[in-house]
Amino acid sequence: MTSEKPSLEGLRIDRSGTENRQGPGWKLWLSLAVVLLVLAGGAWAWLKLPRAAEVRTATARAVSSGAAAGAVLDASGYVTARRQATVSSKVTGKVTEINVEEGMAVREGQILARLDDVTARKQLALSEAQASSSQRALQEIEVRLREAKLNQRRMRELGEKGITTKAQSDTADAEVDSLAARLEVQRQDAEVARRQVALYRQSIEDAVIRAPFSGVAISKDAQPGEMISPVSAGGGFTRTGICTLVDMKSLEIEVDVNEAYINRVRDGQRAVAVLDAYPEWEIPAGVITTVPAADRQKATVKVRLAFDQLDRRILPDMGVKVSFLGEEREGAQAVESKPRVLIPRAAVRQGGGTPHVFVVQGDHVERRAIKTGTASGEEMEVESGLSVGEQVVVEGPEQLAEGHKVKVRKES
Repeated sequence: MTSEKPSLEGLRIDRSGTENRQGPGWKLWLSLAVVLLVLAGGAWAWLKLPRAAEVRTATARAVSSGAAAGAVLDASGYVTARRQATVSSKVTGKVTEINVEEGMAVREGQILARLDDVTARKQLALSEAQASSSQRALQEIEVRLREAKLNQRRMRELGEKGITTKAQSDTADAEVDSLAARLEVQRQDAEVARRQVALYRQSIEDAVIRAPFSGVAISKDAQPGEMISPVSAGGGFTRTGICTLVDMKSLEIEVDVNEAYINRVRDGQRAVAVLDAYPEWEIPAGVITTVPAADRQKATVKVRLAFDQLDRRILPDMGVKVSFLGEEREGAQAVESKPRVLIPRAAVRQGGGTPHVFVVQGDHVERRAIKTGTASGEEMEVESGLSVGEQVVVEGPEQLAEGHKVKVRKES
């Protein structure tokens, strides 16, 4: 009877299998939830990080201030050549030979080109033949005149003896006078023939175009086969020059000075010139003269200056800036001084009442207070607070501040 009774242990529910089947599932979901929370937090933190602002920068550059030190007046102008000419021909003709190229140095008298001289040479040969014929005719008259004078002498001697008549003596005298007159005419004809020969020889010489002075050819204006003339003729088919020649030893400076300040300039005054092409090269110069005439349109007076020493880098028509020095700088060389720092005016900000700029330092900016100087066009001089070569922000957000991250925009 005891074995048939149901056992309480048999009625107990076995939960061990269920726990084993459900245990790994809820742990997996818990881990996934934690990962999602971490990713969401990271994304939220990344979105809250400050973004790098895109900016455009410029480099602070240096311009030597030695020329401006001690200057009483600044002016701008151009390098000019005192001796410059468009070499042409004296006669109209066809170009047969060109012996010059741009940039070629030539000597005075050097042959630059030749024109067709075939016709001139034939005319010369004809005139030489005419001159030779005139000379032979002159010699014939001279012989006949000598003969007539001998006959005249005989007639006079016979007339004194009463052998000849008065009429015969008069005829001999008339023959001498006639031949003497013909001789004088023939001499003039011979002189005309000789001058005709010289004229045609000069025509041949004019067909050879030579350099009027030593210099450098800066342009070549004609080619073989083209017509050239000393005057404009034939529209665009006739050239008026072979080349343009410049005497590089005659280079000087011409500047326009406002007439309100012309009293600061005097003959012989020392100056320092700076070419636009070489802004750090200071060239000593001196005033040659002030042109005694004013331009009423521009209210300026032209001033000529001479370089103390010429250089191959100095070329005609180059732009140049001139600083006229005061008396304390007379006879002295340009003083070495700290170079001026120039930056675009757009880089200077006025926030807080103090001019400042933002200097790029790696991937962030630094607010830098500066002391500004004179402004020229789109550039501003910085007297202190900035060094040459530093990158300053020219364009960027208005809210840019100290320490903000930036990304420099690449110029396309």
